[in-house]
Amino acid sequence: MLIGYARVSTQVQDNAIQIEALKKMGCEMIFEEIISGGRWDRPKLQELLNFIRKGDTIVVWKLDRLSRSLKDLLFIMEQIEIKEAGFKSLTESIDTTTSAGKMMMQMVGVFAEFERNMLKERTKRGLEYAKGQGRFGGRKPKLKPVQTEEIIKLSKKGKSASELAELFNVHKATIYRVLKNI
Repeated sequence: MLIGYARVSTQVQDNAIQIEALKKMGCEMIFEEIISGGRWDRPKLQELLNFIRKGDTIVVWKLDRLSRSLKDLLFIMEQIEIKEAGFKSLTESIDTTTSAGKMMMQMVGVFAEFERNMLKERTKRGLEYAKGQGRFGGRKPKLKPVQTEEIIKLSKKGKSASELAELFNVHKATIYRVLKNI
């Protein structure tokens, strides 16, 4: 039996292209999921791995739909092999029911992980550069420096965190963070 697995990372994305390709390939059953490929706790993937039987073939549209990490990919492939099932990736033309396909799948997995690591490095360098230029990511502070100073003064005069939070229209946790730094 050909069994498809389609995954997108967010609700905004659409897996229609994947589903269409899997149906054209002849998949009788398709497991669909909306979750990050970097996570291991993917319910539909687990359901699929529990469902497959000897002689089945798992089909994905693209290798990165199955996993984003080489370690996880190799673990998944091992689970498929233990069940004596096969694996096909349509985009990369990988078919583990052949020796050449097994080798190709391992090589593609290595390159996919390399690409992901390169992206992480570029992002890290970009963030460091921006920080050096005085730009910082994340949310803008809820409180201005003058407000922070006033919170510290009022706290020393006996105002409670709840009172300060209400006075400055912020959550108590924000007040605790300010007071933690004094």
